[in-house]
Amino acid sequence: MRHVIALDVGGTGMKAALVGVDAEPSADRPDVPPRRTSGPPALLHQARRATGRERGPDAVVEDILDFAAELRAHGEKHFGESALAAGVAVPGIVDSQHGIAVYAANLGWRDVPLRRLLGERLGGVPVALGHDVRTGGLAEGRIGAGQGADRFLFVPLGTGIAGAIGINGSVEEGAHGFAGEIGHIVVRPGGAPCPCGQRGCLERFASAAAVSQAWAEASGDPEADAADCAKAVASGDPRARAVWQEAVDALADGLVTALTLLDPRTLIIGGGLAEAGETLFTPLRAAVERRVTFQKLPSIVPAALGDTAGCLGAGLLARDLLNTTSTTPRR
Repeated sequence: MRHVIALDVGGTGMKAALVGVDAEPSADRPDVPPRRTSGPPALLHQARRATGRERGPDAVVEDILDFAAELRAHGEKHFGESALAAGVAVPGIVDSQHGIAVYAANLGWRDVPLRRLLGERLGGVPVALGHDVRTGGLAEGRIGAGQGADRFLFVPLGTGIAGAIGINGSVEEGAHGFAGEIGHIVVRPGGAPCPCGQRGCLERFASAAAVSQAWAEASGDPEADAADCAKAVASGDPRARAVWQEAVDALADGLVTALTLLDPRTLIIGGGLAEAGETLFTPLRAAVERRVTFQKLPSIVPAALGDTAGCLGAGLLARDLLNTTSTTPRR
């Protein structure tokens, strides 16, 4: 069974899968890997484990390499051959062209040549390294909520806010790997300070973490979070509605700026806040519609793949590598 390794590394946990490859090798060139297929990945095996960041960045890297090697061994044992390629999604700043995990605050690493290290541990198979949000956006665009859209913007609302700009089945990285950082659009000038060095960034008002903090303060319950706020909104609590509306308004301001620049056909909202369903989407659609003037209003839809998007996207990155005719890892 021909397959690739997919690995999504998060701040607290890692999700992995062995993903089937649909296409068969050419009969006259069996040494050439099959071409990329566009269908949904077939998940042959799935696994999860803790990232273990409390043990330090070097231990995290070693755990990633060990996990990948275990996945390779599982494939050899259960599917009769080694993985043809591997795709890995990681947080922080990522140089995907050179395969370097440049910086991740929650994992404590800098300039880790992760693609090279994985290629060596996996016996020389090609490895693709991607940014976690862009990789998740790739999956949402090809096989999730953005399927069929030639232009989409994927915005997960989690601890922070980032974005993935989808164009014809691929995701734009930008000249320096920073494309899509919508969470650092300033929507409230002079507002709350952001770790990026600015004040009033979108993610300081509309991320799940920001809503959690605002609702904990408004409710007087330090343990309250964004999900609790959404439930209180649905039950009619005026304090929760005020907190929620402030977040929705800030989010709408940021999204209208983004759609003015990018003109997406579909706007995909994911992450923790999107789990509130229409409690979020009904007021958000209305808030965006109130703000547009000449712009074309995109479809605003919930993400379809949940927390599996990053892993599925990593599988797509790995399958994309099978367009090449060599299994020599890039250096």
